[in-house]
Amino acid sequence: MRWAVVESPIGELSVAVDEVGVCGVRFGAVDGAPPASSLAGTAGMGLSRAVAELRSYFAGELVDFTLPLSVRQGSEFERAVWGEMTRIPYGETRTYGQVAAIVGDVSAARAVGVACNRNPIPVIVPCHRIVGAGGKLVGFGGGLPRKRQLLELEARVTFQQAWGG
Repeated sequence: MRWAVVESPIGELSVAVDEVGVCGVRFGAVDGAPPASSLAGTAGMGLSRAVAELRSYFAGELVDFTLPLSVRQGSEFERAVWGEMTRIPYGETRTYGQVAAIVGDVSAARAVGVACNRNPIPVIVPCHRIVGAGGKLVGFGGGLPRKRQLLELEARVTFQQAWGG
């Protein structure tokens, strides 16, 4: 597994890849991870691609990540929730209850929240798009200010694409 630290509007993010694809995103710098600007050569090709897509996302140029993912943990329920997160369109949200119903257990809204908290690849697997009932901003491993920033970025880009602004 190789890590790199990416500067972003929500602070430093550490991104990791293995031989399959992106396997981790952490808020802040992971100890020993080099800055993304130091990546060179083909040895960091997967990592370079992950960094490039994250930068494009934060620049408002990328609305769909195309990176291969490598998720080796999680219960069957958590994996179902993480899979559903990837189907929430850019600029849209779903409630914890809606996701619970989609994955087959209408009473599991709290469990969806736990799965969101255990998401190993936040931002790329967009747990920030899951909100509380009535659109309330609740629960985010990176903190609510970051969740708000991510949702505002996506809303702004969606508006600009729709209205040519």
